[in-house]
Amino acid sequence: MEDLEFATTQHAGHKVSGVRRLVGISQKDLADRLGVTKQAVSKLEQSEKINDERLDQIAGALGVTTEGLKKFNNESVIYYTNNFYENCGVSATNGGVMATGKIENNNHFSIEQAEKLFEMLLKMDKEKFEEAKRK
Repeated sequence: MEDLEFATTQHAGHKVSGVRRLVGISQKDLADRLGVTKQAVSKLEQSEKINDERLDQIAGALGVTTEGLKKFNNESVIYYTNNFYENCGVSATNGGVMATGKIENNNHFSIEQAEKLFEMLLKMDKEKFEEAKRK
């Protein structure tokens, strides 16, 4: 079995740690899935090289593909995250508020339509209340 060496910018253990954090599990959770101790996972995340067999086990425990684990890098995650937020119109700085300071209105109903709908719902609730009161 040959050892997998990763690019010098990020070694194998850092990739495991990064994916584990993205998946949202702790070292303890990963240890339980692998049948090892939390300390073993900590040591694994400090390893520059991880053999292919162990990498397959780790990928399975994380719920990702081995190839995805091998190709993981933080820069790509940041790039894709930024592009996702840019394309959905939300940014970390505006939190959904447009640059004008106004809250974006996603309501496609006129005020009259919304008022009519509210009155109908209120009437239905009153009828249900009166019916329950009679019982």
